[in-house]
Amino acid sequence: MSDEPSANAAQPASRPGARPAAGVSGGAGTPAGAADPDAFEVHRRYLGSVAYRMLGSFTDAEDVLQEAWLRWRAADRTAVADPRAYLTTVVTRLCYDQLGSARARRESYFGEWLPEPSLSYQDAPASPADLAERGESVSLALLAVLEQLTPAERAAFVLHDVFAVGFDEIAASLDRSPDATRQLASRARRRVKDGGRRATADPAEHRQAVEAFAAASARGDIEGLLAVLDPDIVWHSDGGGVVSAGARPVLGAVKVSRLVLGLVSKWVTAEAAVEFALVNGEPGLVWYARPGVVGGVMAFAVADGRITEAFAVVNPEKLAHLDGLTTPPGV
Repeated sequence: MSDEPSANAAQPASRPGARPAAGVSGGAGTPAGAADPDAFEVHRRYLGSVAYRMLGSFTDAEDVLQEAWLRWRAADRTAVADPRAYLTTVVTRLCYDQLGSARARRESYFGEWLPEPSLSYQDAPASPADLAERGESVSLALLAVLEQLTPAERAAFVLHDVFAVGFDEIAASLDRSPDATRQLASRARRRVKDGGRRATADPAEHRQAVEAFAAASARGDIEGLLAVLDPDIVWHSDGGGVVSAGARPVLGAVKVSRLVLGLVSKWVTAEAAVEFALVNGEPGLVWYARPGVVGGVMAFAVADGRITEAFAVVNPEKLAHLDGLTTPPGV
């Protein structure tokens, strides 16, 4: 996501009957620091993290940040008591509106719609401050499950369960009562739990399974693949109709292992390579179609030492933000 928002838009009018945005003071006076025009940049990383988890798309999240920046520049900042709370409300409302139109687009999307992946190349533990800014729950598997929620449920879950925002503040963002917002988060939590994602919380076990998967794939070892794949594994892929990918999930270890070996024979060429990386904070794989050009990203859910779900994103429109990155070191 770019550091400098660029867009030209007028400040939208307030919705009739809407509550004041969280952090807006109705009294006179200028709270210390409230009018600082650089407050948006101070909170940009946090706001981008919220938008990405709300939308599952870096492209859409950047659009939201640009619009939020324009609104911040046009706002009466002397009335803003808490810039972070105010900006969280602005970003939440923009994401909420965007989720409605996104749902309609995704219904006509070819095949499965998977979130845009993020890559990181450090396996050193993140600091508490980093975790607070990014939110701890970032896996591609969880983001895929969040697609099953309503926009209001997703907003309540992301803000409360991921970023620990209070229900009073979330209620102001969604124009609902705190009790109603608490119920939204509770319902979302149940739906996420019932989403069927079986995964271990042990990073070492996750990494070991991905390494075994990669080694068996490289050897063309179908028995090795069957040993690391859960018998009921679900393989998800997203080509968006641009790149060849399954229109529906592939179920079962035997079918998935055959699919994987077919993909390896197609993907791994003299120019191409498959490397380890952290995909949304968890061990995964990146396929470089050629040096510096990402052709696909794979994320995994692991339980009891076996891969229970795999997510292959090969739609180039969802990988363009990764191009130009150097090949990551082994995880």
